[in-house]
Amino acid sequence: MCDDHHHHHHGHDHSHDPEDNSAQFSLYMKIDLDSLQCLNEREDGSGKTIFKPWDERFNQEKCVESDVDAELLFNIPFNGTVKLKALSIIGGENMSFPKEMRLFKNIPDMTFDNTEKEADQVFSFPSPGNELILLKFPTKAAKFSNLSHLSIFFPDNGRESTKIYYIGLAGDFMQAQREALVVTNYELRANPADHKTSLFDQSSHMIS
Repeated sequence: MCDDHHHHHHGHDHSHDPEDNSAQFSLYMKIDLDSLQCLNEREDGSGKTIFKPWDERFNQEKCVESDVDAELLFNIPFNGTVKLKALSIIGGENMSFPKEMRLFKNIPDMTFDNTEKEADQVFSFPSPGNELILLKFPTKAAKFSNLSHLSIFFPDNGRESTKIYYIGLAGDFMQAQREALVVTNYELRANPADHKTSLFDQSSHMIS
């Protein structure tokens, strides 16, 4: 499905930056992949495969392709808080390249019905040629600070399907403060006999 017609392993980006961006586009390691969702993917689980290391960005063995129409929607939870600074994308050739990308912040379990909301940022793509191209887009970093969940929506491109080989995310990551919450939870629940109301148990459960 993915490695079919074109095998161009060179690309162009908007910044024309030839240097290695592997350290910059490393937020894929901070994604909760088990919880990542891709709606309208033709092959179950394929949406997770395109979030990969920078040096594998032109690897065409894995991709995600839309199913019943050209729309794709990614729900991407992080294992902490992110300040998103840029995205990079490699889309399918010719008729399967997306026309637009819309970003939404902190809307877990977003559905296609929610995509009618105003996006936090929208990017339009140029028409591709026959080769694979790498596009990089800076985000409004102030708007995408304190980000725990990112939704990426690719609307209908007027064609049969959308195909994407790679999405890279660049920015800063802050680890979730889970250790402090665990300690607090342990202290609260250490002596349950001291607490005679179920309300306390409910509140301590919420902390975890």
